Amino acid sequence: MVFYEVNLRIDADIAAEYRAWLAGHIKQMLGVPGFVDAEVLEIVEPASADNRVQIAVRYRVHGMAALQDYFSHRAEKMREEGLSRFGGRFQAERRVLQSTSLI
Repeated sequence: MVFYEVNLRIDADIAAEYRAWLAGHIKQMLGVPGFVDAEVLEIVEPASADNRVQIAVRYRVHGMAALQDYFSHRAEKMREEGLSRFGGRFQAERRVLQSTSLI
């Protein structure tokens, strides 16, 4: 299983509007083949130095092939929706994690 994590830092004055938009965005993402589910987490630590709202969205994906297909064919369009609506009022950092069995 692969996890695709998007860490967001959102200007506080648009946080409510951004969260409402994000709910629909996550539903769209879950319609992408291979995306299984999503978890939305409030980032508590480290605290934001600039008083921004911090959220992590962690998607569970059926393998690297499905995630790579998303990157190749859909990611640019999906990212553009948020940028065109909110411009520079938020920042997103992304990472890919893969589960391993240590126990």
